[in-house]
Amino acid sequence: MNIQMILAIVLSIAAAFIIYKVKKKTGKLSLASLSALALGLAIGSIFKENSSFLSTVGKGYMSLVKMIVMPLVILAITTSSARLKDLNTLKNIGIKTVGLLLGTTGIAALLGIVVANLFNLGAGLTFNGAIDFTAKEIPAFSQVLLDMLPANPAGAVVEGKIIPVVIFSVFIAIALVILDNREPEKVKYFKGFLLGASEIVQEITRWILKLMPYGVFALIATAASQNGVNTLGSLSIVIIAVYLTCILQMLLVHTPLLAFVAKVNPLKFFKAIFPAQVVAFTSQSSYGTLPVTIESLVDGAEVSEEVAGFVAPIGATVGMNACGGLYPAIVAIFVANMFNIDLSLYHYGLIVLTTMISSLGIAGVPGAATMSTTVILSTLGLPVEGMAMIIAVDSVIDMMRTATNVTGAAVVAKVVDATEKRRK
Repeated sequence: MNIQMILAIVLSIAAAFIIYKVKKKTGKLSLASLSALALGLAIGSIFKENSSFLSTVGKGYMSLVKMIVMPLVILAITTSSARLKDLNTLKNIGIKTVGLLLGTTGIAALLGIVVANLFNLGAGLTFNGAIDFTAKEIPAFSQVLLDMLPANPAGAVVEGKIIPVVIFSVFIAIALVILDNREPEKVKYFKGFLLGASEIVQEITRWILKLMPYGVFALIATAASQNGVNTLGSLSIVIIAVYLTCILQMLLVHTPLLAFVAKVNPLKFFKAIFPAQVVAFTSQSSYGTLPVTIESLVDGAEVSEEVAGFVAPIGATVGMNACGGLYPAIVAIFVANMFNIDLSLYHYGLIVLTTMISSLGIAGVPGAATMSTTVILSTLGLPVEGMAMIIAVDSVIDMMRTATNVTGAAVVAKVVDATEKRRK
């Protein structure tokens, strides 16, 4: 251990203390993460290989993120059934709501693919932290469909196969809704167990997310030490690409749905839900925005209380357009380009399909975008570590992501309400 490494360790401890103070004083994870970005960039660039010990910290944080994905998927889906009052609600409104949320999320993923390719994100970059990585061969589409079926749910959990677990969890959720209406006493304790387990897992996830600034610090320091400061210049382009895609989602998807399906003035609608958009942008929490979203829908957008109270919470659980759709797609293209992996139309189709399916169990939980992206990268055989650099500016991106998520859920609520009123 040389003097420079000792100095790097001392300064890293000091940086961690600064990050802690920023977080404690401001109470905002986003500012702490931005501070971690700057400090990690500085230490990694100055000390180079002498800061290599931070790679262990960064890998440790990513391991914690991977650890929590599977229980989050299972519990997010199964507990969402607790929101369904009765089977008629599921039949009349639920299928339409889920269909629209998943459909708009799939379109969002497609827009993300287009914008990411137009910007050629990640091209020319290298990530030495995974230099030994070899891309996995992606199987034929028929095999992909077969692999999605939960032939062995327990085995899928052990092997970390997300999609079969999602589908199995959906079966459990549907059966729970049916039995809860037919023979509620039989599922009362199981339902209570799921809700309690969900609270525990959510709490663990919050612990992990509280460590995000320190994980960001270690990851960006490692990236800077191995790849150089110039490598990180593409981050501003990634931020622009995500913001642009979010705007396109509102203009090309949400606006036509309002104008031609709900048959309302899009400008008036966006004005009505503007308070919810502002809260979403500043709080970076779809769940935290729910009271404002429901109030804006009922009082401002004239959506019935029944539909608003049902769709808005489900919209924070299923198919979040930005966290579950466009963002994972953009990161997938970024990582593929960074590792010089050519993606075909088949791969793009797989991205869209996977974002739609995986968003059933990923969206709405803390760290939704990171969890969704982990699923997409794993499905494509790309290294999860590849998103380390983008995680560094996640707090900036998350503002627009959350606003887009809330907007998408609100639009679906309006469309469902308008079509239900016409049907009656």
